[in-house]
Amino acid sequence: MVTVMVVENNKSQTAEASAATPKRHKPPIIPILIALIIGLLATGAFYFLNRPKESSGELELSGRIEGYETNVGAKIGGRVDAILHREGETVTEKELLAQVSDDDVQAQLRGTEARIRKAQEQVESSRDKLAVLESQIDESELKVQQAREDSGGKIRQWESTVAMNESNLSKAKSELIQAQADLNLAKVRKERYEFLVSKEAVTKDEADQVINTYDNQKAIVDARAANVQAEAKDLKASQGQLAQAQSSRLSPHIQSAGKLALEKQLLQAQHEVKQAEHEVANAIADRDHIKANISYLKILSPINGVVTARAVEPGAVVVPGQTLLSVIDLNNVYMRGFVPEGQIGKIRVGQAAQVFLDAKPDEPIAGKIIQIDPQGSFTPENIYFKNDRVKQVFGIKIGLTNPGGFAKPGMPADARIKLE
Repeated sequence: MVTVMVVENNKSQTAEASAATPKRHKPPIIPILIALIIGLLATGAFYFLNRPKESSGELELSGRIEGYETNVGAKIGGRVDAILHREGETVTEKELLAQVSDDDVQAQLRGTEARIRKAQEQVESSRDKLAVLESQIDESELKVQQAREDSGGKIRQWESTVAMNESNLSKAKSELIQAQADLNLAKVRKERYEFLVSKEAVTKDEADQVINTYDNQKAIVDARAANVQAEAKDLKASQGQLAQAQSSRLSPHIQSAGKLALEKQLLQAQHEVKQAEHEVANAIADRDHIKANISYLKILSPINGVVTARAVEPGAVVVPGQTLLSVIDLNNVYMRGFVPEGQIGKIRVGQAAQVFLDAKPDEPIAGKIIQIDPQGSFTPENIYFKNDRVKQVFGIKIGLTNPGGFAKPGMPADARIKLE
C-alpha cells in the first residue's frame, strides 16, 4: 500500500511539472525532404540531359558553334580615312575594307623618285667620263707605240749616218796622207830638177813641168785636208743626232707613265659608275618598298565572310598591326564540345558526326571530327558543382561540311558522333 501511494505521488508531481513547462513545436521535416529530393532530381535531370550520352552506337554531346576569326589590320600606321563596312555586313575576298591616309608615304615616294633621277644622271656622267678616259688611253697607247717606233728608227738611221761619216772621214784621211806623200815626192823632184836646170842637165821645159806637178800636188793636199775637216764636221753632227735619237728612247717611258695615270683615272671612273649604279638600285628598291606600303594602306578582305567587329572609326590614328575589322567565314565553322575521359577512346579524328541547330533540329548538318585535344582538362567553367568540376574531359572540334551560312559563332548546338 505504501508503494502504491509513492508511485501515485510521483505521477502527480510529474504531471504538475509538465503542466508548468511550456510545450515545444517540432520542425516540418517532411516538406524539407520533399524540396531537397525535387532539387536533386532537377539537378540530376539537367546534367543527365546535357552530359554526353551513348546509345545505339552513337555518342551525343552539346556545345556551341565557333569559327576562325580573321583580324584585319594595318601593316603600317597612319590616320584612317574610311572604313567601308560595319558588323554583320558580308564582304568578298580582296574587297576594300578600309583606307589609311597615304600623304606622308606619297611625299616619301616623290623624294625617292627624285633621288633615282639624280643617281641616274650621275651614272650617265660617270659613263661619259669613262668613255673619254678610254679614248685617251687608246690614244696614249698609240703614242707609246709610235714613240717606240720613231725612237728605234731614228737611232738606226743616225747610227748608219755616223758609220758612213766615219768611213768617209777615214777615207778622206787616207787620201790626205796619199796626197801628202805625193806632194813630198813632187817636192823632191822639183828640187832635183831645179838643180839639174842650173847645171843645164835638163831643159827648162822639163823643169817647169816638174814644178807644175809640185804645185798641183800641193793643191791636192790642201783639198784633201779640207775634205778631212768637212768629213770630221759631218761625223760630229751625225754623232750629235745619234745622241739625240738615243735620248728620245725615254719618250715611250714618258708616254707609258701618262698612260698609267689615265688607267688609274679609268679605274676610279669605273668605281664611280658602279657606285652610281648601286645608288640607282638602292633608290629603286626604296621606291618599290614605298609603293608596297602605299598598297598596304588599302586594306582588303583576305576572305569571303561577314564582319564581326569594327574596332575603330574614320579619323582614328592606328599603329602597325592594330586590328581594324574582324571577319569570319561562315562556311568554315565548327562545333566545340567536350567528351568525358572514359569515352574519348571511342572517337578519332575524321570520324563522321551530325550537328543539330536549335533553329532546325530536324535538319542535321553533316560534319566530321577535325581535332581532339592532346591533353585532358577539367570540366568547363559552366559547371558549378565540385563533384562535376573534378571530372576530366577532352575538348573536340567537329567541322561542319556545308553549314550554308546558317551556323554562326556563339549558337548552341548538339551533335551525334557515330561510333565505330
